Amino acid sequence: MDNSQNVYPVKDDVVTTKEWIITMLILLIPVVNIVMTFVWAFGSNTKPSKANYFKASILFWLIGIGLYLIIMFTGIFSFGILNSYI
Repeated sequence: MDNSQNVYPVKDDVVTTKEWIITMLILLIPVVNIVMTFVWAFGSNTKPSKANYFKASILFWLIGIGLYLIIMFTGIFSFGILNSYI
């Protein structure tokens, strides 16, 4: 067994509490939050755990937008059908 591989993340790869607080404060700013989400998700200087978090956030955004569109178009379609019979 090779013991040279590090199973646990290196201390430099850990996002500190201070970094998370700054991140959350930046996410409070409209429009900047959207831009920074993509920068942190796909930027090369972002720590892996932070990048994974923001990639998951983008995935949830896409799922939410998809569900919203499905519900919206279903409602419009069913209202259109009901309105034609009245």
